[in-house]
Amino acid sequence: MIEIEGGAPGDDEVEAREWSTTRTWVERGLGPGERIEQATGLRGGWTSRMRRLDVHGPAGGRALVLRAFVKPFYLAHAEGLLTREAEVLRLLEATDVPAARLVDVDATGAFCDHPSLLMSLLPGAVRVQDAGAEARADLLAAQLLRIHRVEVAPKARPRAWQPWTSPERVGVPASTRRPELWRRAVDVIRREPPAHDSCFLHRDFHPGNVLFSGDGEEVRVSGVVDWVETSWGPADLDVAHCSTALALLHGVPLGMSFADRYTAAGGRLDADGAGHLYWRLLDALAFAPDAEKVAVPWRELGRTELGSELLAGRLEDYLLALFERYA
Repeated sequence: MIEIEGGAPGDDEVEAREWSTTRTWVERGLGPGERIEQATGLRGGWTSRMRRLDVHGPAGGRALVLRAFVKPFYLAHAEGLLTREAEVLRLLEATDVPAARLVDVDATGAFCDHPSLLMSLLPGAVRVQDAGAEARADLLAAQLLRIHRVEVAPKARPRAWQPWTSPERVGVPASTRRPELWRRAVDVIRREPPAHDSCFLHRDFHPGNVLFSGDGEEVRVSGVVDWVETSWGPADLDVAHCSTALALLHGVPLGMSFADRYTAAGGRLDADGAGHLYWRLLDALAFAPDAEKVAVPWRELGRTELGSELLAGRLEDYLLALFERYA
């Protein structure tokens, strides 16, 4: 019997219906004598439904992770997203980046209830508490630099980066007392993207997609997950995304310091303040008007104080801090 834990209330019937076909697909690919003993819903993400699968067989046990896209938007883009993630996981096998190993993928949902990807389980856990955030930020910067240094043959490069917002799509908070700040920020991203060197990008690198293990001075990055948005583009864009997330999660000062931590680790960013400001604002404005959705998994992991009003205030203060430093 399969046990599903960690799902939302009332999901039992849905889980049972969804699991039947997908379980058959997973079990066909297992080794001789292996069986799934338990499936556990994993929390902490909002783009897809994640399950841990505990598999046992003659050689012992192992754990796998199943990603399934179930929301309409992601279902519509599942084939491209999951195909890209599968290709990236294969590429990363030959690197020192702590990514999962690909087991199988059904990017179109031809054999599963939903488009799905099966991979190995990485050790560690997402950590979003304020305690230890400074030390983790240094580890995040060093890990991001290692990702950016992954060498990829021209024909194997992922797609070119894509913006996640535009001047026309930015939502200005209705309650803002600084509308001119928002107009100024939107005007910055009206320009053409600055000239830049490109590298291998995670493209969604932030604390929610990095696993840590150990405590105190022994804390370390044990895994980097969620490679569906992997792209080829400027390092500034990955740094910008993690900076915004840190500002929202832990406060503006930590978000502002992340670029410095990245360069201290050996990374290179746009030396022109206006150029770097463009990338930082292009990312930050994609969270407007209130960054509410990004906090859903954080609240599930214990950060219940991260309400809409707090996040909106932090985002606006972050915009102001960017102008004060880089404009």
